Amino acid sequence: MAAIRTPHLEAALREAGYAVKVLATASATYFFDPTQVGPTRTDPPTRDREAILLDEDEWPGRAEGRRFQLGEPVLHIELRRWADLFLIAPLDANTLAKLANGLCDNALSCVWRAWDLKKPVVLAPAMNTLMWQHPFTRRHLRGIALDAGAAHIPGHFDEAAIIACINERSPTLRIVPPIEKQLACGDVGLGAMAEIETIVATVRSLLNASSST
Repeated sequence: MAAIRTPHLEAALREAGYAVKVLATASATYFFDPTQVGPTRTDPPTRDREAILLDEDEWPGRAEGRRFQLGEPVLHIELRRWADLFLIAPLDANTLAKLANGLCDNALSCVWRAWDLKKPVVLAPAMNTLMWQHPFTRRHLRGIALDAGAAHIPGHFDEAAIIACINERSPTLRIVPPIEKQLACGDVGLGAMAEIETIVATVRSLLNASSST
């Protein structure tokens, strides 16, 4: 549900001076209007296809029976080549599980699977408190961290300690921990996506660190 903040996060990143492309899952667009993303506004509203991409853009014309032609660009590969940093915000429980287990059944998870592990990644989890505190979350975070070069993340650590350990030990991965507040479901607890300013600051810090190495 934190996807409702996607247009605001995209705008904040642009205002910070970054070129941004949003790749939204089908589920995410239930929570925000894709025509409200990007610098371009039209009347009537239309999607800025340079600013926001959807799963359907991975298979253009598929609904009309069109077939892929050899030599055509592959969206998830083109995005991997274009981007200097991969930010997933919000990262829900379902996508976290996909990333940790190597599943790639939509455009976003295909970018993840094709990502150059030498390039930086920022993850901003958001989910219900009990989902966040589920043992799967710790296992999935540890698995992602190991792939990102953060060796020896102790299995008995809680979520906060695991995140601190990952951020200290991985040169390319930063996890922006969720915060405690009233969640969209009405529960009060830990699991809301971090503030947009915190996410932007993490992106800036990691990009600066990667450019200096």
